[in-house]
Amino acid sequence: MTTVATWNVLHRVHAENWGAGVLDQWPDETERIAAVTARVAGRGEQVIALQEVSGDQLASLRDALPDRAVHALRYPRIPVSRHGASSLHNPGEYLVLLVDGAGQEVTAEPFENDPGNGALVVRTAEMLVIATHLSGDRRRTGQLTRLAELATAVPGSATVVLGDFNIDRATVESGLGPEFVVADLPPDALPTRPRDEGPKSQFIDHIVVRDAVLVDAAVDGADDLSDHNIVYATITV
Repeated sequence: MTTVATWNVLHRVHAENWGAGVLDQWPDETERIAAVTARVAGRGEQVIALQEVSGDQLASLRDALPDRAVHALRYPRIPVSRHGASSLHNPGEYLVLLVDGAGQEVTAEPFENDPGNGALVVRTAEMLVIATHLSGDRRRTGQLTRLAELATAVPGSATVVLGDFNIDRATVESGLGPEFVVADLPPDALPTRPRDEGPKSQFIDHIVVRDAVLVDAAVDGADDLSDHNIVYATITV
């Protein structure tokens, strides 16, 4: 049994560029970074995938979690603020996997059609774990195909995929194929990406398994630390 979680923690530059309301609650990024780290450190899941991690946030996580293996993919694209210099010391953007116990990195790759999103693959004793962040447009079709390839690259291994897919559950299932099962959240679950308006789904962060059983999927609120909430579940192989 393995417990897992995924959370898009919101890169500061993206928050500034898109006018995220989180900034009203956290004008000081140093304080928000510390609060995000404390929230992650306080969770009990054995595997945690994080998206939109700034270099400053990654450093904070490494300092606070010396007992965790920290795997990270730095994207070639560095977010650039439209509003002047960023307050971040390291504005690079990372995809991160925190693993309780040993894990071997298999690959860490940005998607060919988007240097600001990608996949990070780590093999643990129990399964293949993939953290991902997909583009918010049609580029995701090819990215889902690539995720399916990565998830089946190690014969005989169960797989869990954790991340921000930027699209609804049905589209993820269709894009990955019939071998994959996407967590079906309870009817009263909090949105994974709350929105006040617009046609986009509010459930775009997912936990996906192949050759494994997924139970007890749920969502925890992020308490205004990010514009995404935390999705978590239990996996049995």
